[in-house]
Amino acid sequence: MENVMEWVMKFFGVVIFTYMTIVILAYSGMFLFAFLDLKRQRRLDRRELDDQFIDAFYSKPVTVLVPAYNEEAGVVGSIHSLLNLNYPQTELLVIDDGSTDRTAEVVIRQFDMVRAEKPTESRLDTRQVRAVYRSQVHPNLWLIKKENGGKGDALNVGINFARYPYFCTIDGDSILDGNSLLRVMKPIMTSDGKVVAAGGNVRIVNGMAVDHGVVSDIRLSGRPLVVMQVVEYLRAFLMGRIALSRLNMVLIISGAFSVFSKKYAFEAGGYNTETIGEDMEMIVKIQRLIKDKNMDARVEFVPDPVCWTEAPQSLAVLRRQRRRWHQGLLESLWRHRGMTLNPKYGSVGMLSIPYFWLVECLGPLIELGGYLYVIAAFFMGGIYYEYAVLLMLLFILYGTVFSIGSVLLESWSLNAFPKQRDVLRMMALSLTEVVWYKPLTLFWRVEGLVRSMFRIRSWGDMERVGATKGMSE
Repeated sequence: MENVMEWVMKFFGVVIFTYMTIVILAYSGMFLFAFLDLKRQRRLDRRELDDQFIDAFYSKPVTVLVPAYNEEAGVVGSIHSLLNLNYPQTELLVIDDGSTDRTAEVVIRQFDMVRAEKPTESRLDTRQVRAVYRSQVHPNLWLIKKENGGKGDALNVGINFARYPYFCTIDGDSILDGNSLLRVMKPIMTSDGKVVAAGGNVRIVNGMAVDHGVVSDIRLSGRPLVVMQVVEYLRAFLMGRIALSRLNMVLIISGAFSVFSKKYAFEAGGYNTETIGEDMEMIVKIQRLIKDKNMDARVEFVPDPVCWTEAPQSLAVLRRQRRRWHQGLLESLWRHRGMTLNPKYGSVGMLSIPYFWLVECLGPLIELGGYLYVIAAFFMGGIYYEYAVLLMLLFILYGTVFSIGSVLLESWSLNAFPKQRDVLRMMALSLTEVVWYKPLTLFWRVEGLVRSMFRIRSWGDMERVGATKGMSE
């Protein structure tokens, strides 16, 4: 029996050590890519480039889509931020997806809206549209009330109603910096149409002062749970997505802030209303379309433009969010499993999708097993005690070191958090990540895997506290 236990411990030890080594090497490569890209961009005068391209953007007007379900607390602040965008030609469509709160009433009253008619292409099948309203104060601001059908269905309604060739999706609780749309559109402008989708950087607004849709005072939240999410976002956006974008292997751009060619969205069949992760599903469908039709097109991530979004402030809400995200990830990967290790899909099929399977999807199961292995090894003593210490060092390198590195990288390059004490707080909390935050998120993601296998699709509400709420409300 002891020999069997020793064999099992050695086998799992080799598996976990091998996996962690592969992940650390992958993340090291991503960190290097991110550093080199941000170093190049750091030399550029972003404001001068904004002014240089401003006239050219008249040829690329954008429809901004804001799907909203029970966003009464923050939707007005979000709309104010979009009305203040530094972009020459936009229209703004707020799609109320059958909200059960006062989302529509608040928007109608705040922006002096009346019933109106708006042309639509109706190329995507959607739930019924109940009414259309237009602001008498801001003629390019529209509200579309529809039956509840989910975020994907609301976005499809917006695409049908969109007048312009490009559309930008913004969550109803998010706000944009003034030049964000200008900057996320630059790859599309400078690529002669080869960039068909682009995503911007997403940051957490909790704890900051917001006045009429503008972040007036950048400061870090006082809640450790929120701060850890800030660090997590920095690591995900600044490391992973920059590297995947450079290699043309992007599979995820945040639905909180992304721009698409309407033509390609129609060809891809719009957003899938049957999946939980409609944002990733849309990108995978576009990548598949590009390769199936041998198109000279690509998807990019742009690190500079910033979208501020509200993050969960309680463990219960964060748990539901992470479970949902992981279910959506698995659904998209399984739906398009034929792309995995398929040379037809180039680097996306041979590298990106296998990476998402191994590291992002199944990784939490292996990492959580690693934590259990460490506990068992400590109790067994002897040589296993040394294995446990070594594995913990790998976990610290994988989690804490890369988290601190991402904070320093952000501070050095984009400097969205200019106060030194905020940077030091993020670094200090990163030292504790491997002890409490990482195990919790791993467990929730494993929950998402289990729920997906048993087809449990209930999601629950994302409770808003009004972090993006404007002062005018």
